[in-house]
Amino acid sequence: MLTVAGGPGSDAAHRTRPAGWTLRAVVSAHAAAIAAQPVFAGVYLSGDFDGLRWHALGADVVTSIGYLQVIVAVVVWVRLRQVWPFLATSGVVAAETAQYFAGLDGALWLHLPLGVMTVAALVVLFIAVWLRPLGLRPGARREARDA
Repeated sequence: MLTVAGGPGSDAAHRTRPAGWTLRAVVSAHAAAIAAQPVFAGVYLSGDFDGLRWHALGADVVTSIGYLQVIVAVVVWVRLRQVWPFLATSGVVAAETAQYFAGLDGALWLHLPLGVMTVAALVVLFIAVWLRPLGLRPGARREARDA
């Protein structure tokens, strides 16, 4: 039987710890929030000025979820001994922060391409956290016991 990693019958679903599920939930909310941003920008660019207000509010929500994701990624690093979610999240959040301030400053030459790259990076991170098991890294128990 073929199962997708993280599916009900897979080994990954059984190995993922609560901290990993929390990271998956936050990354999922983050991805949903960031997916709305181009829509709001498009509404504004098509002549509805309320779209800019929604885009600005969305930027605040996306950035806030990103910072929450950093905290959860630190917990995953400490509890599960997996650093890759923290490193990937840090890169995405750094790009989001630069993009946020570029938008506030009106630097669309940076805001638009960085926005596209940020959405793409977050989608890749979303896929990674759902495909990979987020349990205690193999050998981490032995390392903790030997220390």
